[in-house]
Amino acid sequence: MLQSSSINLFGFDIFNDTRKKAFEVIFDSGRQTVAFLNAHCINVSASDPTYRWALSKATCVLPDGAGVQLAARIIGRKFVENLNGTDLFPHLMKECADRQLKVFFFGSRNGIAEAAANKGKSLVPELDVAGVRHGFFQSNEESNLISDINASGANVLLVALGVPLQDVWIAQNRHRLNAQVVFGVGAQFDFWSGRISRAPELLRNLGFEWTWRFAIEPRRMFKRYILGNPIFLGRMFLDWFTRKTSWSVENFAKRSLDLFLSGGALVALAPLVGLIALAIKVETPGPVFFTQNRVGAFGKYFKIYKFRSMFLDAEARRDKILHTSERKGICFKSRNDPRVTRVGKILRRFSLDELPQILNVWKGDMAIVGPRPALAQEVAAYPTKALGRLKAKPGLTGIWQVSGRAEISFDRMINMDLAYTRTRTIFADIALIGLTFRALLSGRGAY
Repeated sequence: MLQSSSINLFGFDIFNDTRKKAFEVIFDSGRQTVAFLNAHCINVSASDPTYRWALSKATCVLPDGAGVQLAARIIGRKFVENLNGTDLFPHLMKECADRQLKVFFFGSRNGIAEAAANKGKSLVPELDVAGVRHGFFQSNEESNLISDINASGANVLLVALGVPLQDVWIAQNRHRLNAQVVFGVGAQFDFWSGRISRAPELLRNLGFEWTWRFAIEPRRMFKRYILGNPIFLGRMFLDWFTRKTSWSVENFAKRSLDLFLSGGALVALAPLVGLIALAIKVETPGPVFFTQNRVGAFGKYFKIYKFRSMFLDAEARRDKILHTSERKGICFKSRNDPRVTRVGKILRRFSLDELPQILNVWKGDMAIVGPRPALAQEVAAYPTKALGRLKAKPGLTGIWQVSGRAEISFDRMINMDLAYTRTRTIFADIALIGLTFRALLSGRGAY
């Protein structure tokens, strides 16, 4: 394939070169499927996985409109040319004629494809039109439709079924279409047939052609532009932010959820925190809070906060009671740990000793959902496989915590954590947060 540059936006590699280079890539590189990408396409692809899949099957994605140009500038890049389909049309017709390629016009309402083909012929008299057909058909007519297109001998097929239908139809049927090049051209036929008038050149040059479209068809274009443009700008900012911070959109969503929940909890639970602090002080002398170094994401150490649930000499006595651990593996757990105070037993029963870790979440050391935060000596003894759990921030809750906690063996805990780090999503986190309340009420494995 001929080499060309591209700009990656919203997960798509968008062609970035001259119109001449675009035609070289499209017509001199074997079978090609060409899609146009504009702000509306980005919005639709974000909520329609089938359309996003279809766009990923295109071999060449061309930049269409002011939206993608602005998105490129935000990240410090610039498209060489705006290769939108409507402006490209006369040049495409000339290129096809010069290469002696037959073009088939397929799509839009009855008579529009024929009018667009006639316009092409008027612009380029040498253009060889292989055939025309409107875009309305039943599923049982599809095979005959494709046979007719193939029988026409078309080298280039223009499909104008609208977004997202046209690109999905092309992706699903590309293997059955003989044409060397297939374009998904959107509303291009409507413009070149004269059904819809184009904006004045000044508006087009300023990137405000969409205002003309909205003025002509306000009801039809309200959702696309008045609602869609602000949504696109939000996605554009998010795309820029994730590049700037090296975060994924999923990580951005997770961090937003963490900040929202931890911030709210710090305020709402302040009275409870005060009561627990008083109870700890009344029972035993010493600090209310217990701090300890733990190993966080990618091996980074951080200081964890907990309510003190043990006597002050707990760490010094740990080695003497390791043999009483009721859990197989590295992590120590004992149901009758003599170092735990009476208040501490209640706190552990309902996981209240971990409330101060909400501050760790707010600071970014931990997440609401993630693997259990490990001790340094535990990590030092990890088998190689277990190190994979350090790829995610440790969490207040997680699969292990809602599945039985101390009743779960070390090996099973590791397998659960590894499964989470591989497949974590914001939706899984929300589900685990919901399951945490059930686990807290049952108290299973909490000691």
